[in-house]
Amino acid sequence: MAGILPLMQAEHFQIEPGMRIRVTHEIPMGQSAIRSVVEGTVLRVGQQKTGSWFAHSADKKLWLDRVELQKADGEIAILNLDGMTLVESLDDQTQTG
Repeated sequence: MAGILPLMQAEHFQIEPGMRIRVTHEIPMGQSAIRSVVEGTVLRVGQQKTGSWFAHSADKKLWLDRVELQKADGEIAILNLDGMTLVESLDDQTQTG
């Protein structure tokens, strides 16, 4: 599909609190995709458990990669990172994904 972002590669994924980043996420819809872009300063990054009816782990939880950002206007955004996520550093214009 044209326009779909490349898969995020974990070995290139180095996000730390204090970094300014841009997170671009695409959701495929038929022949196109919906794109969402959020920029901000990283407050937290890591994996968090979430409840899921389809999770087959021992505690019935699904682990998600998440990043918490503070946007320029002060809004806090919590974003899930997956294979359709592109992360770019705004500090030095380094791209991961």
